[in-house]
Amino acid sequence: MKVKVQVVIESECGNPETVEEVAVLERGALRAAELGLTLAEAKELLHSVQQTMVRHQVNRYLAEHSRCSGCGEPLKRKGKHTIPFRTLFGKLTLESPRYYECPCQENPERRSNSPLAELLKERAAPELSYLEAKFVSLLPYGVTAELLAEILPIGSSISTSSLHRNLEKVAERLEGELGEEKGQFIEGCPRDWEQLPPPKPPLTVGLDGGYVHAKDQRSRTEGWFEVIAGKSVPAEGSARRFAFVHKYDTKPRRRLFEVLKSQGLQMNQQVEFLSDGGETVRDLQSYLSPESEHWLDWFHITMRLTVMGQMLKGAATEILSADSSDDEHETPSGEDIQEVEKNLDSLKWNLWHGNVFRALQVADRLEFDLEAIAEYSESAKKLLKALDEFGQYIRANRGFIPNFGDRYRHGEAISTAFVESTINQVVSKRMVKRQQMRWSQRGAHLLLQVRTRSLDGVLREDFVRWHPGMKPMAGAKASQRRKAA
Repeated sequence: MKVKVQVVIESECGNPETVEEVAVLERGALRAAELGLTLAEAKELLHSVQQTMVRHQVNRYLAEHSRCSGCGEPLKRKGKHTIPFRTLFGKLTLESPRYYECPCQENPERRSNSPLAELLKERAAPELSYLEAKFVSLLPYGVTAELLAEILPIGSSISTSSLHRNLEKVAERLEGELGEEKGQFIEGCPRDWEQLPPPKPPLTVGLDGGYVHAKDQRSRTEGWFEVIAGKSVPAEGSARRFAFVHKYDTKPRRRLFEVLKSQGLQMNQQVEFLSDGGETVRDLQSYLSPESEHWLDWFHITMRLTVMGQMLKGAATEILSADSSDDEHETPSGEDIQEVEKNLDSLKWNLWHGNVFRALQVADRLEFDLEAIAEYSESAKKLLKALDEFGQYIRANRGFIPNFGDRYRHGEAISTAFVESTINQVVSKRMVKRQQMRWSQRGAHLLLQVRTRSLDGVLREDFVRWHPGMKPMAGAKASQRRKAA
């Protein structure tokens, strides 16, 4: 059995203009492997159809632009050259003629032009640039090159270096669309905010940090650099992610504000920020919304307390197993250790209920008790140091510690656990886990901008905005992707 595939080119009035045969498919006895099209046949068929289609498109475009737009006279041809153009279905080599300007066009600075070269300035189809940017933000460069070459008829025209250049180009374009950085984004008069529509349910924003292998290894302290990532979760609608390299980004507050703005933020809407209390995130979230609330994350508090509890168990083991035959120095008893453990539990209980002043008093008493037993145990010395750092941490963030118990009973957010998964998804999976690659701050920052938009399912919307002829993703599929994200 032979199946002939033909391409019919119609004129503007709908009449067939030309018919070209692009492929002949042969089949013998029916077998599972030959039912329908094979991948190789599909690649060849798409490549052949595109070659035919592109040839007619280019010829028609050049025919329209080979005459003067003013007087309609044919333009004199100066010469021609070829230009490469990369598409989803193969690399094209197109002939691009150059024409002299018509004498009727008074333009002394321009004597000739190449219409096709001016039209195809980017040398790559938007669909291909979109897929490359999307996949390379989610997968390593080499894996992306192999994947696209396996499923698309692009041959060997794709390389990791071209993927890297395309990713940076897309990210820099996104960066160029950001507005200017501001110290605060609270605008207008509070009396005017009352005239705004009723606010939507509150937004919950979680912020946390992660670390990435640095490309510059000149010193041990430069082996890593910090990445701030977060997630904004509305009561209704899709969540949005954002990330940036702390020491590289010059517009972190504008970046976060644009994310909130894309979710319908208005001046009378409540926003709850939860973070680990670090200085970088404290400065980031302030003055973004007049109705914002800023809370310390319970997860980071209880994590520190849990570590101190483990240190206390180690200290108890060291002290109780030590030789106490020397009567000159009486070692601490089990009751002393129990008292320390009781105060540690009291510290946690007071912080859970938002009694910060009482918690700091307990911390001071706990520090006094630990000083008495620190000389008998190295673990107790480490615990004393950790307790001192924890006290400074609580004092620096005392204004952001709510009654966690009351918030928990009312179903309100008390933890940034959802941001821990965001750090893993945005940063760790692509840039740390099983990845031996080391990153420059600029390279990591640009990758994160494309990756977060890919995960949120909005990257294609950016390409549609840049290239009006590009079709958006079907509405149902797009919404499903955002919900899944």
